[in-house]
Amino acid sequence: MIMTSLILTSTLALILMMVSFWLPLMTPTAEKLSPYECGFDPLGSARLPFSMRFFLVAILFLLFDLEIALLLPTPWATQLPTPTMSLLMTTTILVMLTLGLIYEWVQGGLEWSD
Repeated sequence: MIMTSLILTSTLALILMMVSFWLPLMTPTAEKLSPYECGFDPLGSARLPFSMRFFLVAILFLLFDLEIALLLPTPWATQLPTPTMSLLMTTTILVMLTLGLIYEWVQGGLEWSD
């Protein structure tokens, strides 16, 4: 059984590597060959001010990424002697994050263009 699963996963990995190597079209254009630095022109002045929206989106991404790490043990926590407490804390985290997202949305903090 173990040998079968190893052969199956190795074969699948090889097939996916070969498909990803041969499938994409390699057509270099001037746009693709130009350097890219987080949406800023890398050949211009280095003293341009950063947009606060860029940092807001980055912080929101980190916040929701942290939420996934906090909610990961939830299926195991439901096996504890008090599963209702685990589910209550999980619901509290989700409600707080949802309210924060709604607040940012209403304030216009998620609008990228003015």
